[in-house]
Amino acid sequence: MRSAREAAVFVRRGQEFLLMHRAVDRYWHVAAGGVEEGEEFAEAAARELREETGLETPLVPLDLPQSYTIPAELRAEYAPGVREVSIQNFAAEAPAGWAPVLNEEHDDYRWCSVSDAVALAHWPETIEVIAALARPSAAPP
Repeated sequence: MRSAREAAVFVRRGQEFLLMHRAVDRYWHVAAGGVEEGEEFAEAAARELREETGLETPLVPLDLPQSYTIPAELRAEYAPGVREVSIQNFAAEAPAGWAPVLNEEHDDYRWCSVSDAVALAHWPETIEVIAALARPSAAPP
């Protein structure tokens, strides 16, 4: 069963964002996944980043909490009664020259400018965070 809590990590290298292509679902997204039972959002974010890219680096929590309503046709994938998913977002800076080691969930990756990342990203919540991070006053230290 999928969790009612998710964590997403927006990896940057300078002014570029890392987007990865999901092999099965066929869309572009950031490192993300469900928060497991007994796990904090930050722990889940670090785990997902490590599992999906191989990167272990400090994460910066973003003050950009989000949520989405689960479409009726997908509710069977979630615990009974779960109708909404809460998302906590984090940022990470990748070292110069680093390249992700993708797991089986992804079949490609791209380093994207803000405009390319916004054009490629599938979910509106992802696009919202990329746009917020692109604003100079919103960028994490």
